[in-house]
Amino acid sequence: MKPTTLEEAVALTQKFTSRPSNEELLRLYGLYKQATEGDNEGERPGGFDFKAAAKYNAWLILKGKSKEQATLDYLDLVEELSNKYM
Repeated sequence: MKPTTLEEAVALTQKFTSRPSNEELLRLYGLYKQATEGDNEGERPGGFDFKAAAKYNAWLILKGKSKEQATLDYLDLVEELSNKYM
């Protein structure tokens, strides 16, 4: 099932019957943030907050991707993951 909006895609991820891999979750996170906020302009997390650093990096690597393209990529990824985890 292919979602047509960001909201539908987010709702679909809530219906997964098993948890995607950390790599897949980070891809979802980065694409969602790029689609909704644009380029990551925040400060890099410091210290030993590895989870926050991974999320920061997942978003940062998408710098320059348009919100529209990030949205399309997010929808495609959710469709792919829904076939795998539902």
